[in-house]
Amino acid sequence: MNCYDCLALQENTVAVAVCSRCGAGLCMDHAHLAPQTVHEAAGTGRSTHTPNARRLTCGVCHEAEA
Repeated sequence: MNCYDCLALQENTVAVAVCSRCGAGLCMDHAHLAPQTVHEAAGTGRSTHTPNARRLTCGVCHEAEA
């Protein structure tokens, strides 16, 4: 799989990740890494897990969520 954003620039770069929102392939230069808190139902409330999970998104989805 190749990086979708690099292909738009007519470059051929191997993807190392997939956007968790839209599914586009991403190289290291186009991947945006952010922490994501993981919650789980626990009895009548919810539990938060530590450490945080990783969330990788492309530039378009990263900007849309900001």
